Amino acid sequence: MEIKIGVQHTPREIVLESGQSAEEVESAVNAALSGTTQLLSLVDERGRKVLVPADRVAYVEIGQPTQRRVGFGAL
Repeated sequence: MEIKIGVQHTPREIVLESGQSAEEVESAVNAALSGTTQLLSLVDERGRKVLVPADRVAYVEIGQPTQRRVGFGAL
């Protein structure tokens, strides 16, 4: 699923594709914003970890799960 993270004082957003479920991402965001953890930590599809300081998170947009298409059909 595609996740977009807006960071304060930064003109660009962080965009990553993650294999985590929407519930896992939401719980990580809630933990970071509630002060339980100081970093928002997410893992992308390639296993890379993305860390954002919790006090700098402006917004998080969680997209719909993407389905992989197979074949040569019309788009």
